[in-house]
Amino acid sequence: MTDTATADPTGEDPHPYSPAIAAGGFAFVSGALSIDTEGVAVPGRREALDAAIDRMTERLATVGGRLEHVVKLTYWVTDVTLREEANRQFERLYPEGVRPARSFVEVSGLPYGATVEIDCVAHLGD
Repeated sequence: MTDTATADPTGEDPHPYSPAIAAGGFAFVSGALSIDTEGVAVPGRREALDAAIDRMTERLATVGGRLEHVVKLTYWVTDVTLREEANRQFERLYPEGVRPARSFVEVSGLPYGATVEIDCVAHLGD
């Protein structure tokens, strides 16, 4: 069974993909940008990282997932020097125990002027 979540409950979302989808006990969350709830790019290094995590967590929640379910994150950033701030964020999000796997990739640009995009895979259970 597959559950699909849409970012816009009216069904008018202009994007041709699911923001999050659950299948086979896993959630797959499309990249969430460092934008505020109005779609405006968030300035600042830590603030941008936190905004991207917030948007990703919102998407994850639409299919019943939470941060503690995440098994893999990918950070897409326009500045590789954000790595240290991303490491500190990771330590705040996952202070103890087994942390999810993570990739950290620099890209030349992101939509809407964002500086960070984060996607994830989460295990929702069997």
